[in-house]
Amino acid sequence: MSEDLIEKINYEFQEPAFLKMALTHRSKGGDHNERLEFLGDAVVNFVIAEILYQQFPRATEGELSRWRASLVNRDALAGLARDFDLGRYLFLGPGEVRSGGNERSSILSCAMEALIGAVYLDGGYDAASNKIREWYEPLLQSLSSASSHKDPKTLLQEYLQSRRMALPVYKVHEISGEAHQQIFTVSCEVEGIEGMTLGKGTSRRRGEQDAAHAMLLRLKK
Repeated sequence: MSEDLIEKINYEFQEPAFLKMALTHRSKGGDHNERLEFLGDAVVNFVIAEILYQQFPRATEGELSRWRASLVNRDALAGLARDFDLGRYLFLGPGEVRSGGNERSSILSCAMEALIGAVYLDGGYDAASNKIREWYEPLLQSLSSASSHKDPKTLLQEYLQSRRMALPVYKVHEISGEAHQQIFTVSCEVEGIEGMTLGKGTSRRRGEQDAAHAMLLRLKK
């Protein structure tokens, strides 16, 4: 097996046969990677779930599920495979070679899952977990950055919940402007806080966000 691929994935197989199987598409015949793909799919889903659970202690079940889905899907896995130029090392049947199968996302993503399954069989859970964490690091950093930019309604809700206060109530006070250029004026009230704040936006949701932002500023003064 090519030494430069070993260097790219930064993992030395104790049993090189696992790697060869992971790279062998069913069109090639013989011991192909479909069973390893099945195993790798389960391993990567569990490890990514574990990472997200640890990294985002305040995230809801729904948020964790959405983030995992964004990290463990065909496009994300095919992107990792392309980072390693994995298509160059695949063993494909003549038909897949002619049709450019080594660049097809469906084949690359399956090979990436099979590679994870191969690492798991070769080195155990810790080896597979370490590799997944290493390979996914840029994607996880991007996710951390994106998740830190929460909208004002979410921030206000978290602020109130952390202080055991009532959740905000939003009401539309006025809709002005032409049908295609409406402006929504929305109020935000919090039980126990005197007065309300007003926000404006081109939709009810944007008006609520603006009102929530004004309420946050008032509470933090």
